[in-house]
Amino acid sequence: MTIPGECWVVTDGAAGNRRQALALAEALKMPVRELIVTLRAPWSWFAPRMLPGVDIACRRDGSGFSPPWPPIVIGCGRASALLTRRLRARSEGRTFAVQILDPHISPRHWDMVVAPRHDGLEGPNVLTPIGSLNPVDDAWLDDGREAFAYLTDLKGPRLAVLLGGPRRGMPFDGPAIAGFVDAVTRRHILDGGSVMAVASRRTPPDAIAALREALDGVPGFIWANEGDGPNPYPGVLGWADRFLVTPDSVNMLSEACATGRPVHTMTHGTLPSRIARFHRELRESGRLHDVGAVTPASQPALRETEAIAATVRTNLRTRHGATPR
Repeated sequence: MTIPGECWVVTDGAAGNRRQALALAEALKMPVRELIVTLRAPWSWFAPRMLPGVDIACRRDGSGFSPPWPPIVIGCGRASALLTRRLRARSEGRTFAVQILDPHISPRHWDMVVAPRHDGLEGPNVLTPIGSLNPVDDAWLDDGREAFAYLTDLKGPRLAVLLGGPRRGMPFDGPAIAGFVDAVTRRHILDGGSVMAVASRRTPPDAIAALREALDGVPGFIWANEGDGPNPYPGVLGWADRFLVTPDSVNMLSEACATGRPVHTMTHGTLPSRIARFHRELRESGRLHDVGAVTPASQPALRETEAIAATVRTNLRTRHGATPR
């Protein structure tokens, strides 16, 4: 059965939140309407908990929240969780509400919550993938290779270096930067070839500068921002033979693992408990390795988005068939 109507995607515009929500929406094969929202205080302070006057909480860019309500809404992040919860209520349950990431209140306020296993969230309507949702599959990688075909000219093997940044409990300061840069040079000495490094918005300038200095004369490139040209991230994922990823980024680690190529990381100090659980899951499944580990050229790809989408689709069809029109 084809579900009529649009899938609304609601986020605060943060790149990681948009990527997860859009990946799931696109896997449903429905028309997508994206809404980027910002909450006013005091609702932003307490989201997704309800306060009086919630219907004026939203400062928005783009089209607003008004009927006709969609058959499904997908949100990712705390700001969106308030709105997907409210939309479910305003539609009198006709809109199937999916929230990605732990909303930090009971999941019963949504039809389905998708939270990574390391969050430890449980409930009859909770789906728990190992990593984050993403669009990486064979077709996506093929598109990346085609869009950045010039990367095939780099000397192999090609080491992809994906740089995140500091997060709570995980500083990316002088010692951590030095340790990671040393890991990159050690891995390149082991393998030879070239290095393709891509920074994120969270990557400190000091880390980029240190990596540039360490890799001076090494074949490859370092992409820091749009000043270096179009972001080659899809091509880097498509053309990489091996990955070295900073330990902080669940999204980057998940996407590297989705390629089926070996993935390495280097930790500095003790990981926060949630991130430590995520790393342990990846290591136990044979997808994450120490910097100097000898690995096969390929490993099982971590691709969970389609399975999550299939479960959402089944529940949505049930709801759609039972909802009066």
